[in-house]
Amino acid sequence: MAAGSSNYWEDLRKQARQLENELDLKLVSFSKLCTSYSGARDGRRDRYSSDTTPLLNGSSQDRMFETMAVEIEQLLGKLTGINDKMAEYTNSAGVPSLNAALMHTLQRHRDILQDYTHEFHKTKANFLAIRERENLLGSVRKDIESYKSGSGVNNRRTELFLKEHEHLRNSDRLIEETISIAMATKENMTSQRGMLKSIQSKINTLASILS
Repeated sequence: MAAGSSNYWEDLRKQARQLENELDLKLVSFSKLCTSYSGARDGRRDRYSSDTTPLLNGSSQDRMFETMAVEIEQLLGKLTGINDKMAEYTNSAGVPSLNAALMHTLQRHRDILQDYTHEFHKTKANFLAIRERENLLGSVRKDIESYKSGSGVNNRRTELFLKEHEHLRNSDRLIEETISIAMATKENMTSQRGMLKSIQSKINTLASILS
């Protein structure tokens, strides 16, 4: 293998290791961010582990999540490009005895890339699931609070309405009782007037007979 080719391969390996180290650090921070997001939303604090101590509020963590996700995707893209270049080099290598060793090294870098990609997508999916759940719970809480608030107003309005309704019913009952008394008095007076007329008629008849 020519010295120039060997240097090219070593340069690719150096770039791959550097990107892998950067990705490893980014993924650790990314995982902590997602864990702290859940802790911040739940209001929990773990005094024994800094990994679960909420660092930021929800909105700040959302922005940080988007930023870190883009950075990790860019690093994964760069590492994928380096792996592709390494694959091209192994396919064009002219020394069969070294080709197996190169392929073994390339496979290790591919496995690392696959692991990092899987970890990134898993962590990202977990974060999005937590955020969606928390947003849904937050929406439900708001609906409940709105319902409670509205129910309180409605209860007060209903109470006032019932009081007014009862007042009207009492007024109607009083009016009905007054009318009933008036009708009874009228009937009694009519009856008494009839009796007086009857007595007067009898007196008149008796007076006629006596005269």
